[in-house]
Amino acid sequence: QSRSSAASDVYKRQGIDFSDLDFSGVDLFQADLFQTDFHRAILSGANLSGANLNGANLNGANLETAELLEANLEGAFLYGTNLSVANLIGANLIGANLIGANLEEANLKKANLMGANLERAVLLKTDLSGADLSGINLQGVNLEGANLEGVNLEGANLEEANLRKANLMGAKISGAN
Repeated sequence: QSRSSAASDVYKRQGIDFSDLDFSGVDLFQADLFQTDFHRAILSGANLSGANLNGANLNGANLETAELLEANLEGAFLYGTNLSVANLIGANLIGANLIGANLEEANLKKANLMGANLERAVLLKTDLSGADLSGINLQGVNLEGANLEGVNLEGANLEEANLRKANLMGAKISGAN
């Protein structure tokens, strides 16, 4: 099946298996990808803005430089996923599993990561300004140089997190450890 016909099928179906396929640069704007399997898929430079990826499996996928503006990734599986330099402004990542994910230089401005698990994730120079990180697991996360201005970190687990050179101006940190 060609890449373009596989991409057009994405708009028509939910929960199908696209693992290990190459969707580099494909436009999936506002596609309904509920519980779709993109395990180890290549989505670098893809446009997934406004897409419904609720419960999708993106474990080990490459989403480097992908556009995920206001995408719904609630409960998505992003274990070890490469999201470096990705645009996730306003994305819904409530309860997402981002263990070991690479979010270096990603833009998560105003994203909702409430209850997400970012244990051992890389967030070097990531823009999280205005994001909701309440109750989030940031244990062992590298946040060096990250922009955390106005971030809600209430009840977050910051055990062994690297906050060197991070901007915490106006951050809410009550109940965080």
